[in-house]
Amino acid sequence: MTIEDQIAYLAQGAEEIIRLEELRAKLERAAKTGRPLRVKAGFDPTAPDLHLGHTVLLRKLRHFQQLGHTVIFLIGDFTGLIGDPSGRNITRPPMTREEIAANAETYKKQVFKILDPEKTVVEFNSRWFNALTSQDWIRLCSRYTVARMLERDDFSKRLKEQRPIAIHELLYPLVQAYDSVALECDVELGGTDQKFNLLVGRAIQPEYGQEPQIVLTMPILEGLDGVQKMSKSLGNYVGINEPPAEMFGKIMSISDDLMWRYYLLLTDLTAAQIEAMKQDVAAGSQHPLEAKKSLARRIVRDFHGEAAARQAQADFEAQFHDQKLPSELPHRRCRLGAPQKLSRLLADLQLFASHAEAQRKIKEGAVYMASGDLSLPRWQKLTDPTWEFDPAQHPVAVFKVGRRLLKATFEG
Repeated sequence: MTIEDQIAYLAQGAEEIIRLEELRAKLERAAKTGRPLRVKAGFDPTAPDLHLGHTVLLRKLRHFQQLGHTVIFLIGDFTGLIGDPSGRNITRPPMTREEIAANAETYKKQVFKILDPEKTVVEFNSRWFNALTSQDWIRLCSRYTVARMLERDDFSKRLKEQRPIAIHELLYPLVQAYDSVALECDVELGGTDQKFNLLVGRAIQPEYGQEPQIVLTMPILEGLDGVQKMSKSLGNYVGINEPPAEMFGKIMSISDDLMWRYYLLLTDLTAAQIEAMKQDVAAGSQHPLEAKKSLARRIVRDFHGEAAARQAQADFEAQFHDQKLPSELPHRRCRLGAPQKLSRLLADLQLFASHAEAQRKIKEGAVYMASGDLSLPRWQKLTDPTWEFDPAQHPVAVFKVGRRLLKATFEG
């Protein structure tokens, strides 16, 4: 690719590049000298499983890899011990070393579904932070002012509202910035909610005799509801380790409008190709359902392979066209010795993130159940959240919410 082609490729789907002319200069220098750029993104190991929201950054890291640059996947094991507000109004609670070590290990296994392991450096920021002396910490703090730190949006809001800000929270952006110093980064990637922290890194590097890094921010991916950020705690996520059928069904449940954003951030189709497909759907030459199937197949293929993606689509079509259940279903076993209220049961089965959400969806008529002979299921709409589900009558049941299915086996 020419330098301009590379810039266009790296900019696709990105929210902002600071600064574009500096990125061009770095790419030109890399091409002349043969020295690849050092590109990093940091991940705090706050949960063991990654979802599609995390892969927006991982995919952009892969784009840099494909252009021959060195990608650094940074696991914030030290920062995980501190806790971080991350743009929220309350601090993220610190984690134990055991939790961090377990989550970090699963991260390493999952990211290589997207990144090339031969071209990826996995780092832990405890390596350099555990070696810093108290003098080093004071010198780091001297490189930035309190006034500039309080420009961070969530800090300024809390200050105006006279809500507390702990000292360690003010240190977090400096800690993230020093990661870039320790790794001598040329480019750092992050979500739009991390822009302030990324810019602190850009400001700190010259204080240590380094060229300021390029900041590339990516949009925050909305979850299945199309409103809130994809999050496991909100139940609106697609995990990259989920079975193909479950992943396919979840993607098919998103709105037609959200589909195009997923195409932009979760596939390698160009903006022009996506726009052409959008025009075909608008003109009626392609049905939006077919466009969504293509999206779901592409995403499942990325994590499970082509054969699994085709089978997931075949199962989905059989389910909705022939009224048959897929050959493989997400399956949970549940110990239940007595009847239980439907809303509580569905929350316990993790079909919904909370008891309240389960109640609301049941009242809306969004929940169906099939039991008995499942070779050709007969669906019953469930509209009463207080209905007592009796496991003796339904030892095996399949619940359907939109296009999502879950098979449950109950044991006394």
